[in-house]
Amino acid sequence: MHQHQAHPVRMDPTWYDALASELAAPYMRELMQYLASESKNGKVIYPGGSDYFQALNLTPLPKVKVVILGQDPYHGPGQAHGLCFSVQPGVPPPPSLVNIYKELNADLGVPPPEPLHGCLESWARQGVLMLNCVLTVEHGLPGSHAGRGWELFTDRVIALLNEHTDGTVFVLWGAYAQKKGKHIDRKRHLVLTSAHPSPLSAYRGFFGNRPFSRINAYLASLGKAPIAWELPPIKTPIKTPIKKAPKRPRQS
Repeated sequence: MHQHQAHPVRMDPTWYDALASELAAPYMRELMQYLASESKNGKVIYPGGSDYFQALNLTPLPKVKVVILGQDPYHGPGQAHGLCFSVQPGVPPPPSLVNIYKELNADLGVPPPEPLHGCLESWARQGVLMLNCVLTVEHGLPGSHAGRGWELFTDRVIALLNEHTDGTVFVLWGAYAQKKGKHIDRKRHLVLTSAHPSPLSAYRGFFGNRPFSRINAYLASLGKAPIAWELPPIKTPIKTPIKKAPKRPRQS
């Protein structure tokens, strides 16, 4: 974790050093001021401020093997925690993540975690950078923080990986991510593209694409350790509302 007086951000030092000039850029100062102002005015923003850069905190720059690009954070209460497609412990996996689990099972025979959860931190800690292109969102308003500057920042993150690493796997699900990754050097890196895992598009090429086995085969070909995709159990149970039995009419 790296703290800086002007930018109290929680980020691995390797990323902080690489992105210091970006964090100090006028557009990022304006973005942080905007987020602070919105919060002060009562807007609920996800994830919490300490988790804006959680993807860059859990996966140090030299450890990145795989990059999965998302669009923006989940916009419901208690879901987002700074990793794309992942949700906090105790929150049911959203539909896109359910489909990711289905494809992982079909591809490698890896079942969903038991008991069921949607926290993908173990992937991040193994070198899977789970990066949303926009790192914040207002409650209930998907895409609400697009165009505020996050895209410039995450473009720089991708450019750093493209230029200063070799043999990184970039996973681009859906048109948005594919446009974001159009400048990645495909001679130095493996770029995997398919439809998005959303229920609206998963049957148009996400299912059957087998990204997990392809990632591990590529890593093995470079002498890198494969990703252990099986998620460890988490003790926090999923909070489900208790359904009360309907009241029966009194019998006289």
